[in-house]
This record gives sequence, C-alpha cells and structure tokens, in this order.
Amino acid sequence: MLLEQLAGNLFQGLVLGAVYGMATMGLSLIFGVLRIVNVGHGAFIMVGAFVTLWLFTALGISPLVAVPVAFVVGLGLGFIFYYTAIKKLIKAPELASLLATFSIGILLEEVIKLIFGSEFRGYNWALPKIDLGVTVLPLSKLYACIGSIIIALILYLWFNKTRAGTAMRSVVEDTEGAKVCGVNVDRVYANSFAIGIGLTLASGVLLTMFIPVGINPYMGGSYTLKAFVIAVLGGLTSPYGAFFGGLVFGLIENGSYTLFALIPGVEPFALTRFLSFLMLLVILLIRPTGILKGK
Repeated sequence: MLLEQLAGNLFQGLVLGAVYGMATMGLSLIFGVLRIVNVGHGAFIMVGAFVTLWLFTALGISPLVAVPVAFVVGLGLGFIFYYTAIKKLIKAPELASLLATFSIGILLEEVIKLIFGSEFRGYNWALPKIDLGVTVLPLSKLYACIGSIIIALILYLWFNKTRAGTAMRSVVEDTEGAKVCGVNVDRVYANSFAIGIGLTLASGVLLTMFIPVGINPYMGGSYTLKAFVIAVLGGLTSPYGAFFGGLVFGLIENGSYTLFALIPGVEPFALTRFLSFLMLLVILLIRPTGILKGK
C-alpha cells in the first residue's frame, strides 16, 4: 500500500516537476544573459495566474488558450520593465538590480490587488480524470505537463536553430566578442528579459491547472523560493538545466511528502519546505554549478 502510494505521488511529482522546471526557465534565462537575479519572479507567475482567471471567468476562454495570451502579455511587460528600469542596471552593483526586481514584484502585487482585490479566487475547469494504475490524474494536469514540455522544446529549437537564438548564446559566451561580430547586445538583453518574463507568465497559467484555487496577489512568494532552489539545482545559468532540475525537485517534493506523512506529530508540508532549503544549502556547498554545470 505504501509503495503504491509512493509510486503514485512520484508520478504526480514528475508531472508537476515539468511545470516547475518550465516556471524556472525564465529565471535562469534572465540570469544567464543579463546576470540579473529576478527576485520578483513569483509576482510574474501570479500575473499569469490572474490572466488565466480573468480569461476563464470573464470571457469563458480555456486555460490552454490563456498560455499564449499570457506569454504575449509577459513579452510586453518584459520590454516595458527592461527599458524603464533594468537597462540602466545592467552594469550596476548586484544589490541595485535585486532591489529593482523586488520593487517591480511589489508593484505588480499592489496593482493586481487594486484591480482584483486581495481575496482568494479560483476557477473550475471541469475535465475528466484518467486512471494510470498507480494514480488518477486529472486531464488538466496532463495538459499542463505536456504544455511545459512543448514550450521547453520550442525554446531549445529557438536557441539552436535561429539567428536570434545564436546571437543570445554568443552574448552569454562572450559579450565583447559578440559586439565585435556585429551583435546588437542591447537588443539581445531586451529580448532575453522579455522572453524570460513571457515564459514566467505562461508558467503561471500552467500552475493554475494544478491549483485552480487560492489565486491571490501574494501567491508568488512560495514559487519564488522554489524557483531559486530549482535554478541552483539545475545550474543557475542553464534554462535546460532548470527544466530537468524541476523534474528532480518535483520527485523529491512529492516523494518526501509521502514519507514525512508517516512521522507522527509533524506537518509533512512544513518538512517538505525545510527539505527544499536543505537541498539548496547542500547543493551550494557540494556542487554550486548545479546538475548541468552553468558557467
């Protein structure tokens, strides 16, 4: 019975981990190209969740359609924040960019609170469930997992098969060398930040397919913490490492929850969060470059 439950939770963790990984790819992309840590990451995930909520409840649009819509909204926000704030901080001390992205996150939370209010919201996307033997999985979660994999593959092909992707990789490798070769570095920075934010908003849509309730302006904090653990796990500068790091994190999170539930008198969820930060500490001490050694 325990093994069956553990197997089911591990499968659920693998499915959720794909979404976690995709949610972290934007964070890793921005840091890898611009060397800016976006501590407002969770606020952008929250905006993606509210895009889904509004489209579904107000217009009756499927959350699947909300994914590209949220991505486009994220691109717009990315370009706006890059040219108004981030561009001036590319060469600034790290603390300046940390404060700037933190402030952007607070700004987004308060704007969403002003528009939608601070109460918890949700939506009901009634889809059937499928029995996989070890677990029963709602189709919405399966769609979120498949969507995450498709987006990760598209990003991989874009990086490796397009001129814009090649230019972005050249800036990561050698900024001065890229300038000598005629690459518009400022445009690459702007595109990288916008795409990173677009991916983050799209991940907010996918995450609501797992937790369609509890959407509120301050929901992003826990996702920011998880994203940093996953980013370090997979190599902070590697979007692909972030995706695989998300898979590992999902397995550990769901598997440990099953085991912690066997310990009497403890809260499994609290111990799972403790384990996440323990993982972060151990990885930083033993292999700070992560699974796929980011440079």
